[in-house]
Amino acid sequence: MPVTVLSQSVPSRSGLEWFSSLPACLLLLLVVLFSTSSDIHNQMLRFGEQTWNGYYKLRTDPVAPQCNPARDVEAAVARKLAESRQAQDDPVMGLLGEQAVDPADVRAAVENAVALCRAKHAEFASLQGQLTPALEAYRAVERAVADLIALGLTSQRYILVVLVMLCAATATLTRHHIAMRAIETRRDYRVSYGLQTLANLMLLGSSVLFRQTSHDAAAISLEREILHDLWIVGFAALSLASAYRLWRVPDDLAPGGDWFKAGLAVPLYTGMCLVSGTYFALQGHAAGIGVYLDKMMELADMFLNVALYVWVGMMLKQTRLATLVFNVFRPWRLPPEMLAVVAVIVAAVPTAYTGASGIFVIAAGAVIYSELRAAGARRHLALAATAMSGSMGVVLRPCLLVVVIAYLNREVTTDDLFGWGVWVFMLTAVLFLVVSLSVNRQSRFQLAPVSEAGPAMMRALVPLAPYAWVTAAVVLGYRWLLDVDMDEFSAPRILPVIMLALLVYEHLSPGRSETRNGTRLNRPGIERCVRGATNDTTSEIGALLLLLGLSVSIGGVIERAEIMQMLPQAFASPWTAMILMVGVLVILGMIMDAFGAVILVSATVATMAYASGIDPIHFWMTTLVAFELGYLSPPVALNHLLTRQVVGEAEVSAAMAQTGTFYQRHERIIMPLIVMGIALLLVAFVPLAFYA
Repeated sequence: MPVTVLSQSVPSRSGLEWFSSLPACLLLLLVVLFSTSSDIHNQMLRFGEQTWNGYYKLRTDPVAPQCNPARDVEAAVARKLAESRQAQDDPVMGLLGEQAVDPADVRAAVENAVALCRAKHAEFASLQGQLTPALEAYRAVERAVADLIALGLTSQRYILVVLVMLCAATATLTRHHIAMRAIETRRDYRVSYGLQTLANLMLLGSSVLFRQTSHDAAAISLEREILHDLWIVGFAALSLASAYRLWRVPDDLAPGGDWFKAGLAVPLYTGMCLVSGTYFALQGHAAGIGVYLDKMMELADMFLNVALYVWVGMMLKQTRLATLVFNVFRPWRLPPEMLAVVAVIVAAVPTAYTGASGIFVIAAGAVIYSELRAAGARRHLALAATAMSGSMGVVLRPCLLVVVIAYLNREVTTDDLFGWGVWVFMLTAVLFLVVSLSVNRQSRFQLAPVSEAGPAMMRALVPLAPYAWVTAAVVLGYRWLLDVDMDEFSAPRILPVIMLALLVYEHLSPGRSETRNGTRLNRPGIERCVRGATNDTTSEIGALLLLLGLSVSIGGVIERAEIMQMLPQAFASPWTAMILMVGVLVILGMIMDAFGAVILVSATVATMAYASGIDPIHFWMTTLVAFELGYLSPPVALNHLLTRQVVGEAEVSAAMAQTGTFYQRHERIIMPLIVMGIALLLVAFVPLAFYA
């Protein structure tokens, strides 16, 4: 049968790609470049010191000493002694009890000064002799890299503001903000964009007032001035984008609509903005939102890491890696429920590097869902597994969230938390396995024979070998060339390089074409893959980072309203304290991002827990599980909203349209609640029986 070869041409960039995707890609590459340049600079300093002794002093031109190495010691001693005798003859100095100077001490001091001077001149001559053209060329490059690092450190906050505003405007123009439900009718559209415009104007006004307040309070630096102006310009652009969308109602929307459903179509960030903005205005602090948004700048590196993780996940979608990983398990003919368990457990490892479940769902949720569906999993099961894909790895090393907890709370260490986190991970994995196989299982548990599945599995591992080699080459390259290990601090800058290397490998590999129905399709080139990944990334970053930023503002409302201070400082019984805290922690997980919630809990609830006799490690393990339950719990259920964001409204609607029992119709919500709810009860209360 003849095979037709088709190549997929690269279409020209659209206006939106020129406006958002290309600048966002360049900004993300700049973040990787700036962070990697510090590693390169450290190695350049080390190489310079090994090549030229005293390189740290040779980085700048040596300055000739001003002292005289040929100083006459005898004359200097005589002059010092003469000055001493004159001082003794002075009546005023005599009243002060001036003592005679020992000539030996004077001679020793002068000789030491002359010796030191000669050493300085000798060092200067030595350094001058080492100023070769090769050294001057090397230090010019090294100092250029140092200047690049300095530029990166100073521009990090500017990059974050520009990236947030650029991507938020893209999410606004493409109707991609995170809401309880998608826009379906004209009323949904008008209510959603009307309130978005109002919220964006509130953000703009708060930023202007914050700038004015900062000027009135004291003189501010040029850096702060630029940041204020960037926020103002960004929110002005965001207001114009939402107003433009409000004016241009799409023709494909259904007429009419329900007011309640229209309210659910309003983005979550809009509701958070309206609530916090109204509260601050009533408190006479209209600049409050601007103040708390500005606090994002204190954690600029963390929010930029979130953007990089999302970009990594979108590049992962462009590769065949996930498909090849699932191919390893297909020979066993696992039932869909068991395959979902495998997917969630495997996803725990990358989740541990991203540091938050929501980030991983955004980054890789679409890949997990599509592969589970391709393997025969029903929609509800695939949606449940996708929403839970990031819920188990947050307790594993080297999760950044656990590092933040240990940094803010001296009562615990990362080793303790990660040590117990392994047991919590195993508990949730077993619970997910039991619930998946015992509740609503719709397939037979009949694995393929080992003699059949084993060899097929080994053959499926072969295509994965090059991916492992490329990944190992990048990781070892960082280790050997830059002395950087793969950990929670280096992962954000190493993972994008790994994914770009994998895309290059797929582009250059002999098997980059595949045959479908007699037609050979060449896989897209690397430029198109990176462009497609960045197109998906921009709207996701805008939706997620703006939501995280406004959750910080909600945390400010909770803080200024002193809601946490209404709780008792301590309870007589740790059981009573734990019951109350479980409810509070789940609610915080429903309305705040993980990092902001940890900061708030560290300053409030944690103190009460310690005073009530709850072990600090036990408390924080409970907190992490409670947060994850909050992210999966209605009415917000952020991880489910993010799942719908990445898999598409059509898939979720198709799942909701299915019939069956109550559990079958709501399995995507109920299954995660059962797993994480049981896990929370066990983690929270079982340890109390042993030490309370």
